[in-house]
Amino acid sequence: MLVEMVIDGVEMPEDGTAGDPVADLLIRVATGDQTAFAELYDLLSARVFGLILRVLVNRSQSEEVLQEVFLEIWQSAGRFAPNRGQGRTWVLTIAHRRAVDRVRASQSSTDRDIRIGIRDVGVAHDSVAEQVELSLEGERVVAALGALPEAQREAIVLAYYGGYSQSEIAVLTGAPLGTIKTRMRDGLSRLRNEMGVNA
Repeated sequence: MLVEMVIDGVEMPEDGTAGDPVADLLIRVATGDQTAFAELYDLLSARVFGLILRVLVNRSQSEEVLQEVFLEIWQSAGRFAPNRGQGRTWVLTIAHRRAVDRVRASQSSTDRDIRIGIRDVGVAHDSVAEQVELSLEGERVVAALGALPEAQREAIVLAYYGGYSQSEIAVLTGAPLGTIKTRMRDGLSRLRNEMGVNA
């Protein structure tokens, strides 16, 4: 039970969660309150799912990540500090981080497929020379992407593999649109140099 204090005739919990129903629910969830967890899920699951779906695009992966997010909330609600921010923001931050982690994991899997998998592709449909060229080109792209700074690589991967616009990438990463445009321009320029392509 939260200790209450009266300010200007309004009762407020001492933990500063007045006016933040999500924070109230998170505090209850931290004590193992399953009813509060169900209420929290009903209150935020649609919004959390929408955020995840915008990042991942894939509905089934988004459903998996939604489950992971609420499992993490159940397990770590005790780490929520109401004096450091809104409950909704805390939940959405977890969701965004999980979604971006899934994008990065998918990208790593794609990179691995390019590095290792291409050599296993059958050559019956065309010539051996074409397979060798494709494999070498894939390796060059992976190496060139790997040489980019993390911020530039993330912007390029989200744009070209994720299909996001620069505005969407700005929202996903929390960086200003101008910064994303600069990262994309500089990253693509560096990528061309790494690949030995003359613009």
